[in-house]
Amino acid sequence: MDILLLRFDAPLMSFGAVMVDQHGPTDRFPGLSMLAGLFGNALGLRHGDAHALEALQNRIEYAARWDIEPKELLDYHTVDLGQAKMSEPGWTTRGEPEHRTGGAAAAQGIHQRYRHYWANGVMTLAVELREEGAEPSAATLAERLRQPVRPLFLGRKTCLPSVPLLLGRVDAPDVVAALREAAVARRPGHLPAPRMAACWPLSLGEIGPGRRVPVYDRRDWRNQVHAGRRQRYEGWLEVGTP
Repeated sequence: MDILLLRFDAPLMSFGAVMVDQHGPTDRFPGLSMLAGLFGNALGLRHGDAHALEALQNRIEYAARWDIEPKELLDYHTVDLGQAKMSEPGWTTRGEPEHRTGGAAAAQGIHQRYRHYWANGVMTLAVELREEGAEPSAATLAERLRQPVRPLFLGRKTCLPSVPLLLGRVDAPDVVAALREAAVARRPGHLPAPRMAACWPLSLGEIGPGRRVPVYDRRDWRNQVHAGRRQRYEGWLEVGTP
């Protein structure tokens, strides 16, 4: 199988999770919709290209591991919607003024936000695009990851990668086999572990100590909402350390 190896190395990363109210959590590993958005951005797709993004999302199969474990970081910030500069109605694309609704607290109150991130970690991923012969192919995506149409980010626009995302292309039986053989990220003062926290597709079975985890990472791109549930394995993966 033609598999892409990616490296996520950034000061901050955020993979999204089920969000309630003002809390924006991050999942342990990236989800299908995040990878589809990342690849779509590299390819030059837009949110309105719902059919293409949906098709791309359905083709993605991947496994991921933390080469260097991150630390949790919580960003707390506020915005005062009662400021004079923010109290005037805004103009919509329909050419009509529109103001915030929902009462005084929603329209002019102080809003709090909690954004969760992973800090200073390094992740390696193995990604397969199923349906051989379909476009974009692995070769096309690899080229666009080298020279993306737009700047790439890892979950949120503030999460800019510090190294190129693409490690290379390999031929392997499946994404876990490719991930096991991928070079481990190095950092001064950090000794690679013989096994690493990882996730992998349910279809590959329980290949290491782990458990089935429900995830809600499929996006309905036409309606711009997340819908559906799937399962994946999360656990520990033994790797070589070339």
